[in-house]
Amino acid sequence: MQGIFGILAAVVGFYSLLIFIRIIISWFAGSVNGRPVEILSGITDPYLEWWRQNVRIRIGFFDFSAIAAIAFLSLVQRFLYILSGFEKITLGKILAMVLLSVWSVVSFFIGFCLIIIIIRLIGYMTNCNIYSNFWRVIDSISQALLYRINRMIFGRRIIGYFRGIITSLLLLAAIWIGGRYAVSYLAKLLLEMPL
Repeated sequence: MQGIFGILAAVVGFYSLLIFIRIIISWFAGSVNGRPVEILSGITDPYLEWWRQNVRIRIGFFDFSAIAAIAFLSLVQRFLYILSGFEKITLGKILAMVLLSVWSVVSFFIGFCLIIIIIRLIGYMTNCNIYSNFWRVIDSISQALLYRINRMIFGRRIIGYFRGIITSLLLLAAIWIGGRYAVSYLAKLLLEMPL
């Protein structure tokens, strides 16, 4: 039974990767075509479409249902992976699974935000063509992130754009790394519970 859970976790992880690739390709609408893209779309679009229709997560004119879809797959993968390592299930193991699964979703979201801000930082430092569709998407997401994070840290004080990017990047990285160690420690304590 443990082997089956391990195989299922690997399949879900591979499907998550395909979904992520499909989302990245959609950012370059029209410029990436061909049979491989059609096959990828046929495999991933029904799942993504279900999330678009049933879980409406929109901010402005951006649809974040795809992120929720990937986060859900990440949660399922983590749950299956944890089940593959247990011979006997206890209350502590169940609580550890829930904690690790929730952290998996939160970690995915933080990682996504980090990637967007890193891409924005690279674009800012290299002075890229910021008028392309790709940069408009990156800017629309990064601006909302940077605004919220910098308002939490600096309040209403006005700070430079570069300082805001670096501060947001450092804060998210600290939360991501610190959270990872804190959750691992708590999960270890829960796994050692005798119940």
